[in-house]
Amino acid sequence: MQAVGQSTSRRGWLTAVPLGIGGAAGIYWLLGKSFGETNYDPAQVITMIQFDDAGKRLGPLAAHKVFRTDAKWRDKLSAQQFFSTRRGTTDTPFTGTYYQLHDAGLYRCICCATALFSSQSKFDSSTGWPAFWLPLAAENITTKEDRSLPEPRTEVLCRLCDAHLGHVFDDGPPPTGLRYCINESALRFVAA
Repeated sequence: MQAVGQSTSRRGWLTAVPLGIGGAAGIYWLLGKSFGETNYDPAQVITMIQFDDAGKRLGPLAAHKVFRTDAKWRDKLSAQQFFSTRRGTTDTPFTGTYYQLHDAGLYRCICCATALFSSQSKFDSSTGWPAFWLPLAAENITTKEDRSLPEPRTEVLCRLCDAHLGHVFDDGPPPTGLRYCINESALRFVAA
C-alpha cells in the first residue's frame, strides 16, 4: 500500500503540470499582445491635418495611432517598403523615380496614406532621393535623434504609424534651409 504523501504528490503533479503549462502559455500570450507586437499604445489618439488628394487642407483630424504586427506589415508592403519603413533602412540613391519626378501632387505615407509632402516644396538635391524643404503639415510628421552612425542625424517619421521616412538636414534651400531627404519606398505619389 502506498503512503498518503506519495499519492498526493503524484495527484498534485498531474494537476500542477497542465495548470503550469496553461499559465505559462497565458502569460506568453498576454506579453505578446501587450509588449512583443507593439512599441506604443494602440489606443493613443493624436491630432493631425487631413488633406484631400488635390492637396486641399481639410483641417484637423483626431486619429488613433496605426498598429500592425510585423506579419501584417509584411502582408501590406513590399520587402523594400517593409525594411525601409519598419526597420529604418535607406533606399539606394538614384534607383527610384520620385527623386526626378516634377509632376504636381502629394506624397503620402506608403503605410497609412497620411499626407506628408507636396510637390510644391520638392526640390532637386542632387542626392538621388526625393527632397523637400517643408512637410505638408508639421503635425503629420515627427522627428527624433538617430545615433546609428557616428555623426548624429535627425530621423523623420510618420506621426500616425511611426514609419521611418528618412532624415532632415540643415543644408536645404530657402525659405527654411531644410532638406527632408526621404526614401522613395516610404512614399506613394498621388498626382494632382
